[in-house]
Amino acid sequence: MGVLFGTDGIRGVANKELSAELAFKTGRSGAYVLTKTVNKRPRILIGKDTRKSGDMLEAALTAGLCSVGAKVIPLGVVPTPAVAYLTRLYKADAGVVISASHNPCEYNGIKFFNSEGYKLKDEIENEIEDYILGRKEIEDLPTHGKVGYVSANHNAVEDYVSFAISTIDCRLDGLKVAIDCANGASYQTAFNALNKLGANVEAIHNTPDGVNINAMCGSTHMESLQAYVTSIGADVGIAFDGDADRMLAVDEKGNIIDGDQVMAMCAHHMKDIGTLKNDTLVATVMSNLGLKLFGEEKGITVEQTKVGDRYVLERMLEGGFNLGGEQSGHIIFLDHNTTGDGLVSALQFLSMLKKTGLKASEAAKVIDVLPQVLINAKVKLENKDRYMEVQEISDACHALEKEFQGKGRVLIRPSGTEPLVRVMIEGENKEYITKKARELADMIEKILGDN
Repeated sequence: MGVLFGTDGIRGVANKELSAELAFKTGRSGAYVLTKTVNKRPRILIGKDTRKSGDMLEAALTAGLCSVGAKVIPLGVVPTPAVAYLTRLYKADAGVVISASHNPCEYNGIKFFNSEGYKLKDEIENEIEDYILGRKEIEDLPTHGKVGYVSANHNAVEDYVSFAISTIDCRLDGLKVAIDCANGASYQTAFNALNKLGANVEAIHNTPDGVNINAMCGSTHMESLQAYVTSIGADVGIAFDGDADRMLAVDEKGNIIDGDQVMAMCAHHMKDIGTLKNDTLVATVMSNLGLKLFGEEKGITVEQTKVGDRYVLERMLEGGFNLGGEQSGHIIFLDHNTTGDGLVSALQFLSMLKKTGLKASEAAKVIDVLPQVLINAKVKLENKDRYMEVQEISDACHALEKEFQGKGRVLIRPSGTEPLVRVMIEGENKEYITKKARELADMIEKILGDN
């Protein structure tokens, strides 16, 4: 991982860390690296979420792309996975997304997809970074008629919705579905897709104004959807994040169904109908211990990678697996898309409910989830990778692991996008592990923070 690129592209406060100048350099450098072997004028798509800063960054990014001769095709506001899919559909040479996903509105980000719709490997991002930071120079820039230009596309939403609908082979008539669009990129696509499939759809947080994205809504703030599902008597609720590459669910009783549970439910159904490749599900080290136990009981191998959907995808491609994801709701159905896709995941989940006839709460019983507590410790940015170098912190973690005797675990990791260290503890007693997680987070903040 480089100086600029984190686990999911470049992130920062828009017009501060992520300036228009940086966006211009990123566009120029990214287009050059990704298309330098293309023997024709490169075609590059740009999609964005609903943040007000998206227009500013898009203008700067577009200028950078055009400066190396690219034909730039702006898609407007579309989910991140739509850009991945449409890059393939339109046979573009690359796709770019302007989004900070689940982060607050003041943040924004830039991430690339290659011509096959996959997120970039570390070595490609490192090469782009070399050009952005001036460690390498682009020697020849086009002039005259070879300078790039912009060509609008007005069918992106419709094309993506049609694709998402095509990923299931049943209608959803009779299902009452509440959706929370996080005032983000799914505000058009999710409602349209579910409505076309015959579901009775009720939406909340689907009126973006440029600053309300993720504001106490969406997959990171589930409370309003939980209340809404029960108040209107919905069969199920679906929550997306700001760029709609993840989803979480709510059952008819108002209980949250997280990514681990969605994956378990879908993996179980896919195994039953013979579509789960190699009877394997790929998850991360942050997944609940209950997912591993579920796999052992159902004859499903649960492989684990380090945190990040890009690492889940790498393992899926290596092993020939078609289902994987994260507890946070980044779920990859590789038969359908090359990245986490909130809408596709929601449709697979709803299709499973429709075909089995189970209520969401009944289907969720396939996995027993152990209590899990996650607390963020605020640290100095330069200290967020140093937590296990400190003997006091290391000793505290090992002591807790020893105390749990295999019936719990401690996992600490740095945030990929923020100056935070995430402390996760799992065990049988929620009150006790909450106390221990708070103590450990306080220790990390005291040693590695600004105090």
